[in-house]
Amino acid sequence: MGQELACSVLANGKSRRGKALLESNEILFRGELRLKIPLASIKNVEAAEGKLTLRTNDALYVFDLGAEAEKWREKIVHPKSLVEKLGVKAGDAISLVGAFPAEFVADLKKQRAVVASGKSSVPSWILLAADSPSDLAGVKGAAGTLKGSAALWIVYPKGQKAITEHDVRRAGLRAGLTDVKVASFSATHTALKFVIPVGKR
Repeated sequence: MGQELACSVLANGKSRRGKALLESNEILFRGELRLKIPLASIKNVEAAEGKLTLRTNDALYVFDLGAEAEKWREKIVHPKSLVEKLGVKAGDAISLVGAFPAEFVADLKKQRAVVASGKSSVPSWILLAADSPSDLAGVKGAAGTLKGSAALWIVYPKGQKAITEHDVRRAGLRAGLTDVKVASFSATHTALKFVIPVGKR
Protein backbone atom coordinates (compact mmCIF):
# COMPACT_ATOMS: atom_id res chain seq x y z
CA MET A 1 0.00 0.00 0.00
CA GLY A 2 2.85 2.32 0.87
CA GLN A 3 0.84 5.11 2.57
CA GLU A 4 2.85 7.31 4.95
CA LEU A 5 1.43 9.86 7.37
CA ALA A 6 2.89 12.12 10.06
CA CYS A 7 0.98 11.40 13.27
CA SER A 8 1.21 10.44 16.92
CA VAL A 9 0.71 7.01 18.44
CA LEU A 10 -0.35 6.09 21.96
CA ALA A 11 1.50 2.96 23.10
CA ASN A 12 2.13 1.70 26.63
CA GLY A 13 0.39 4.77 28.00
CA LYS A 14 2.70 7.25 26.24
CA SER A 15 2.04 9.37 23.15
CA ARG A 16 4.88 9.79 20.67
CA ARG A 17 5.27 11.66 17.38
CA GLY A 18 6.59 10.21 14.16
CA LYS A 19 5.53 8.83 10.80
CA ALA A 20 3.29 5.81 10.28
CA LEU A 21 3.57 3.77 7.09
CA LEU A 22 0.83 1.38 6.00
CA GLU A 23 2.35 -1.43 3.96
CA SER A 24 0.66 -4.44 2.39
CA ASN A 25 1.51 -6.71 5.33
CA GLU A 26 2.51 -4.45 8.22
CA ILE A 27 2.32 -1.01 9.83
CA LEU A 28 5.62 0.73 10.54
CA PHE A 29 6.12 3.70 12.87
CA ARG A 30 9.35 5.71 12.91
CA GLY A 31 10.16 8.60 15.24
CA GLU A 32 10.54 8.79 19.00
CA LEU A 33 9.35 5.18 18.99
CA ARG A 34 9.94 2.47 16.39
CA LEU A 35 7.14 -0.02 15.77
CA LYS A 36 6.58 -2.87 13.35
CA ILE A 37 3.06 -4.28 13.59
CA PRO A 38 2.31 -7.22 11.25
CA LEU A 39 -1.26 -6.95 9.97
CA ALA A 40 -1.66 -10.66 10.68
CA SER A 41 -1.11 -9.95 14.40
CA ILE A 42 -4.01 -7.48 14.63
CA LYS A 43 -7.00 -9.01 16.42
CA ASN A 44 -9.26 -5.96 16.36
CA VAL A 45 -9.24 -2.64 14.51
CA GLU A 46 -11.55 0.35 15.00
CA ALA A 47 -11.68 3.91 13.68
CA ALA A 48 -13.51 6.74 15.46
CA GLU A 49 -13.03 10.49 15.81
CA GLY A 50 -9.86 10.44 13.74
CA LYS A 51 -8.19 7.72 15.79
CA LEU A 52 -7.24 4.23 14.59
CA THR A 53 -7.18 1.71 17.43
CA LEU A 54 -5.33 -1.56 16.91
CA ARG A 55 -5.32 -4.43 19.37
CA THR A 56 -2.86 -7.31 19.07
CA ASN A 57 -2.44 -10.26 21.44
CA ASP A 58 -0.09 -8.31 23.68
CA ALA A 59 -0.56 -4.59 23.01
CA LEU A 60 -2.93 -1.74 22.23
CA TYR A 61 -2.00 1.08 19.83
CA VAL A 62 -3.95 4.25 19.08
CA PHE A 63 -2.83 6.19 16.00
CA ASP A 64 -4.09 9.78 15.64
CA LEU A 65 -4.61 9.84 11.85
CA GLY A 66 -7.41 12.37 11.48
CA ALA A 67 -9.48 11.92 8.31
CA GLU A 68 -7.29 8.99 7.21
CA ALA A 69 -8.23 6.76 10.16
CA GLU A 70 -11.31 5.20 8.51
CA LYS A 71 -9.46 4.73 5.20
CA TRP A 72 -6.65 2.87 6.96
CA ARG A 73 -9.16 0.73 8.86
CA GLU A 74 -10.85 -0.24 5.60
CA LYS A 75 -7.54 -1.16 3.96
CA ILE A 76 -6.49 -3.24 6.95
CA VAL A 77 -9.81 -5.07 7.13
CA HIS A 78 -10.21 -5.46 3.35
CA PRO A 79 -6.71 -5.55 1.84
CA LYS A 80 -6.31 -5.63 -1.93
CA SER A 81 -5.19 -8.89 -3.50
CA LEU A 82 -1.83 -8.98 -5.27
CA VAL A 83 -3.53 -8.99 -8.68
CA GLU A 84 -5.54 -5.89 -7.71
CA LYS A 85 -2.39 -4.14 -6.42
CA LEU A 86 -0.71 -4.74 -9.76
CA GLY A 87 -3.69 -3.15 -11.52
CA VAL A 88 -4.80 -6.19 -13.54
CA LYS A 89 -8.42 -6.12 -14.69
CA ALA A 90 -10.70 -8.58 -16.45
CA GLY A 91 -9.83 -8.93 -20.14
CA ASP A 92 -6.27 -7.61 -19.77
CA ALA A 93 -3.65 -9.45 -21.81
CA ILE A 94 -0.81 -10.60 -19.56
CA SER A 95 2.57 -11.73 -20.87
CA LEU A 96 4.65 -13.69 -18.34
CA VAL A 97 8.40 -13.77 -18.95
CA GLY A 98 10.17 -16.21 -16.63
CA ALA A 99 8.84 -18.45 -13.88
CA PHE A 100 5.97 -17.34 -11.64
CA PRO A 101 4.18 -19.22 -8.82
CA ALA A 102 1.30 -21.38 -10.02
CA GLU A 103 -0.96 -19.78 -7.41
CA PHE A 104 -0.29 -16.33 -8.86
CA VAL A 105 -1.02 -17.51 -12.40
CA ALA A 106 -4.27 -19.06 -11.14
CA ASP A 107 -5.22 -15.74 -9.50
CA LEU A 108 -4.63 -13.92 -12.80
CA LYS A 109 -6.97 -16.33 -14.57
CA LYS A 110 -9.52 -16.01 -11.76
CA GLN A 111 -9.46 -12.26 -12.48
CA ARG A 112 -10.35 -13.28 -16.07
CA ALA A 113 -7.08 -11.96 -17.48
CA VAL A 114 -5.77 -13.49 -20.70
CA VAL A 115 -2.44 -15.07 -19.70
CA ALA A 116 0.33 -16.05 -22.10
CA SER A 117 3.84 -17.31 -21.39
CA GLY A 118 6.55 -15.42 -23.26
CA LYS A 119 5.98 -12.50 -25.60
CA SER A 120 2.48 -11.38 -26.55
CA SER A 121 1.79 -9.18 -29.59
CA VAL A 122 -0.09 -6.42 -27.75
CA PRO A 123 0.03 -7.03 -23.98
CA SER A 124 -1.68 -4.83 -21.42
CA TRP A 125 0.94 -5.94 -18.91
CA ILE A 126 4.27 -7.73 -19.05
CA LEU A 127 5.55 -9.39 -15.88
CA LEU A 128 9.22 -10.28 -16.02
CA ALA A 129 10.80 -12.46 -13.33
CA ALA A 130 14.38 -11.37 -12.63
CA ASP A 131 15.99 -13.61 -10.03
CA SER A 132 19.52 -12.77 -11.22
CA PRO A 133 21.20 -9.94 -13.17
CA SER A 134 21.27 -12.10 -16.31
CA ASP A 135 17.45 -12.12 -16.34
CA LEU A 136 17.50 -8.34 -16.83
CA ALA A 137 18.78 -8.92 -20.36
CA GLY A 138 15.13 -9.54 -21.30
CA VAL A 139 14.01 -6.06 -20.25
CA LYS A 140 14.90 -4.35 -23.54
CA GLY A 141 12.94 -6.89 -25.60
CA ALA A 142 9.96 -6.67 -23.25
CA ALA A 143 10.02 -2.86 -23.43
CA GLY A 144 9.93 -3.06 -27.22
CA THR A 145 6.53 -4.77 -27.19
CA LEU A 146 4.86 -2.14 -24.98
CA LYS A 147 2.35 0.15 -26.64
CA GLY A 148 0.60 3.22 -25.22
CA SER A 149 -0.11 2.94 -21.51
CA ALA A 150 0.81 -0.77 -21.25
CA ALA A 151 3.24 -1.48 -18.42
CA LEU A 152 6.11 -3.74 -17.45
CA TRP A 153 6.42 -5.11 -13.92
CA ILE A 154 9.88 -6.46 -13.07
CA VAL A 155 9.68 -8.88 -10.14
CA TYR A 156 12.93 -9.43 -8.25
CA PRO A 157 14.12 -10.79 -4.85
CA LYS A 158 14.13 -8.58 -1.78
CA GLY A 159 17.28 -7.87 0.19
CA GLN A 160 19.81 -9.53 -2.11
CA LYS A 161 23.13 -8.05 -3.16
CA ALA A 162 23.27 -10.06 -6.40
CA ILE A 163 20.34 -8.09 -7.86
CA THR A 164 19.17 -4.81 -6.34
CA GLU A 165 16.54 -2.15 -6.95
CA HIS A 166 19.29 -0.04 -8.51
CA ASP A 167 20.05 -2.82 -11.02
CA VAL A 168 16.38 -3.21 -11.91
CA ARG A 169 15.75 0.53 -12.27
CA ARG A 170 18.86 0.96 -14.41
CA ALA A 171 17.75 -1.85 -16.75
CA GLY A 172 14.33 -0.22 -17.18
CA LEU A 173 15.75 3.25 -17.80
CA ARG A 174 18.25 1.91 -20.33
CA ALA A 175 15.33 0.33 -22.17
CA GLY A 176 13.74 3.79 -22.49
CA LEU A 177 11.15 3.34 -19.75
CA THR A 178 10.41 5.23 -16.56
CA ASP A 179 9.58 3.66 -13.17
CA VAL A 180 6.33 4.80 -11.59
CA LYS A 181 5.40 2.42 -8.78
CA VAL A 182 6.70 -0.25 -6.42
CA ALA A 183 4.66 -3.07 -4.89
CA SER A 184 5.35 -5.96 -2.54
CA PHE A 185 4.90 -9.07 -4.70
CA SER A 186 5.41 -11.58 -1.88
CA ALA A 187 7.33 -12.04 1.35
CA THR A 188 10.47 -12.64 -0.72
CA HIS A 189 9.98 -10.53 -3.87
CA THR A 190 9.33 -6.91 -4.86
CA ALA A 191 7.81 -5.62 -8.11
CA LEU A 192 8.82 -2.39 -9.85
CA LYS A 193 6.49 -0.93 -12.49
CA PHE A 194 7.77 0.71 -15.68
CA VAL A 195 5.91 2.53 -18.45
CA ILE A 196 6.75 4.37 -21.65
CA PRO A 197 7.29 8.09 -20.85
CA VAL A 198 4.11 10.03 -21.70
CA GLY A 199 5.89 12.16 -24.27
CA LYS A 200 7.01 9.10 -26.24
CA ARG A 201 3.69 7.23 -26.46
